Amino acid sequence: MRAFRAVCGFVISVSVLLPCSAEEKQHKHNPTVTRLLKKYCLDCHDVKTADGEREFETFSLPIKSEQQLITADGIIDQVTLRKMPPEESDQPTDEERLALIGALRDSIQEARSQFESTGSRTIMRRLSNREYENTLATLFDRRVDTLGLTADFPKEETSQHMDNIGESLVTSGFLLDQYIQAASRLVEARLGKPEMKPKSWHFKDNFKQYEELSGSHKSVFKYRYLCLYEQPNTDTRQGGYGHIEDFLAGVPTSGLYDIQVQAQAMHRDTHYDPKIFRIDFSEPFQLAVVPGDVTKGHIHYPQAIEPILASTVVPDDKPEWLKFRVWLEAGQTPRFIFPNGPYESRASVIALNKRYKDEFKNPDTGVRRKALLREGKLPHIRIGEIKIHGPIPEPAGSKEEIAVFGKEGFQEDHALEQLFAFAKKAYRRPLNESDQQRIKVFYELRLFESATPRQAALDTLKTILCSPSFLYLSEITPEDERELHPNDLASRLSYALWTAPPDAELFAAAASGRLKEKDELQKQIRRLLKDSRSNEFVNGFLDSWLNLRAIGDLPPPRKAAWEYYAQNLPESMKQEARLFFRSLLDGNGSVENFLDADYTFVDKNLANLYRLPEKDTLRLKDGFRRVKLSGTKRRGGLLGMAGVLTVSANGVDTSPVTRGVYVLENLLGTPPPPPPDEVPAIESDVSGATTIRERLAKHSKDKTCYVCHRNIDPHGHALESFDPIGRWREKYPKPKGKGTGPKVDPTGKLPSGETFTDFASFKHVLLESRLDQFTRCLIEKLLTYSTGRQMERSDQYEIEDILKRVKAEDYGLQTIVLEVMTSRIFRSR
Repeated sequence: MRAFRAVCGFVISVSVLLPCSAEEKQHKHNPTVTRLLKKYCLDCHDVKTADGEREFETFSLPIKSEQQLITADGIIDQVTLRKMPPEESDQPTDEERLALIGALRDSIQEARSQFESTGSRTIMRRLSNREYENTLATLFDRRVDTLGLTADFPKEETSQHMDNIGESLVTSGFLLDQYIQAASRLVEARLGKPEMKPKSWHFKDNFKQYEELSGSHKSVFKYRYLCLYEQPNTDTRQGGYGHIEDFLAGVPTSGLYDIQVQAQAMHRDTHYDPKIFRIDFSEPFQLAVVPGDVTKGHIHYPQAIEPILASTVVPDDKPEWLKFRVWLEAGQTPRFIFPNGPYESRASVIALNKRYKDEFKNPDTGVRRKALLREGKLPHIRIGEIKIHGPIPEPAGSKEEIAVFGKEGFQEDHALEQLFAFAKKAYRRPLNESDQQRIKVFYELRLFESATPRQAALDTLKTILCSPSFLYLSEITPEDERELHPNDLASRLSYALWTAPPDAELFAAAASGRLKEKDELQKQIRRLLKDSRSNEFVNGFLDSWLNLRAIGDLPPPRKAAWEYYAQNLPESMKQEARLFFRSLLDGNGSVENFLDADYTFVDKNLANLYRLPEKDTLRLKDGFRRVKLSGTKRRGGLLGMAGVLTVSANGVDTSPVTRGVYVLENLLGTPPPPPPDEVPAIESDVSGATTIRERLAKHSKDKTCYVCHRNIDPHGHALESFDPIGRWREKYPKPKGKGTGPKVDPTGKLPSGETFTDFASFKHVLLESRLDQFTRCLIEKLLTYSTGRQMERSDQYEIEDILKRVKAEDYGLQTIVLEVMTSRIFRSR
């Protein structure tokens, strides 16, 4: 019997265990705990009294049940908060408190390792939402993000930021219903759509705008133009999305559509102060297309399904026809956005009314948007005509038809063979007789129910996509065998590096049995890494290891960090880390660079945020460039990256505790124990002359708090030179907007004795004394991500062996990946 219950923020698998026998060895901490509980607690909490329903007389170590775990955790909380013993009773010394807390924490950690253990095996797990969508895109050979298949799925649970851990990937009845609906939508939209000849639409007027703009546009333009006044990521939504009022029903069927837009960039040479608009007028205006659906929300607001389908630069001199070929789902209508447009159109109009009213004919009556449109130089994109044509036929047949049924398309005489071939790819293994029988029975049942052969095949495809063999990475390796069979190994490898099923070459290596040979396995790993599809590994692993997927969960205030929104900094932040990781991976660079480096990758927006010289030379069209950091000590390595600094803050402010825990947990692999539930949060910002350091020093005067904070806080103090979105600062914000903010103090001393004076010297300390610890943590994170399970104590021996081999090869990142994915841990069930 197994039960699950959240205890102290951890999900613990609890087995029914028998009491310790008298012959069992005494636990090392039991004498200390028994003595202190007897001395200070049993007067009120023995079997007879059990004050507050807490009974400690029968409590002993080791912890063997869920109830004992809860009891131990409660004792720690009460002792730490000095709520036990009560004030009128004899009090333990600080040394006794520390001894009791330390003994119980060690015992809790031992118990968790035992309760959470999977026996160092990866349990059968379902595909994560990310893996699910990427697998479907691979099987159907076309992007599926336009369908938003997982938009209504339950939010994915993570385990230590990993989204692919088997125990966290729970399947519910609701989720099963969602899988059925998603499979039906995908198959019908892509393979069941009716044959339709291309059709053309031409729109030249009735371009209605968002409500607040409608009146002025009707008055000035008679709805003759569709205008974009701001970038889409704004607060007030005043002109960020342009739609076609006469095309709200959208396209009649899913397919490729040619869109032509007659557009012009208006007033990029405006004489108005650029600071009002918060954009760089030296950059050409950009126009992009995203899908919209009137049934899914307000057509002028962001929607859950709106990937950028295409983008281009808009000319300044005169209107020109811009061409896009995009994929739209049935019912979707194209919407137009201005990615690098002004920030907050409403605020811009208000500012212009105040500063430039004397330039208008009737300044005394007050200047409004109408006057700005008639007489002013308001920067915007103006669209005069829109043409849509489609669906565009694909001469060789649709990608989906070829991917599912082959180059000849659906063949009634060979329907079962085609379905078996697709199921083999979907199940990621050869089909057995039972698989084939289920497919055959369902296909014939649909024929018996008068479905056409093609519709019967499509319905059978839906069942394949709802099969546990598709939804789960179920292993066919027998339970009593430890080493994975070749097909299971191929799937584990392809999902680790591509987040997708094995390709034909990897299938062939598995079928021949060669994949079990280390040389062949290394060859395949290198091949998969060289393929662009391995960017899925880079993105997925960094989202998990560094928790980059959480960027944006706690966004900063718009007023304090407008560039975060106006310049879409979250995407730039993630891309910096991805390109940095990719460069080390491709070149087998040393992971020392993660702790400190003299280079990084930036685009124009990040160069501005970092105040690098390249901010004056980079253009948006240049994208990202590798830049030297030799002239600054403010960046370099992961801890100098805005993405890491943002995700380790809380959006509004920073805290040495939060960032310290982040460093210990994600970079050094030594997460501190959770604080007692009732400890109040320490205010992270400062006011008056009180700094966060002073607040923490006061908080840590209690030795029971100091034990943890002396380890956590120094790792966070070193990062206080960065604000919540990673901008460098010498001082904290002004208290309540007045006076001068307190000076940032980034000095510190680690528990092991090393001291540092600033961010640069902190990185030096980590590099000199924590490189092996960091590398061990990285190895463990890679093993966790690639196997789909958390590492256990029994895995530590092999992790140490991997570390030794990696050190001998100069800490190369590609070497680490090769060692991890050829290890016994990776190749085992």
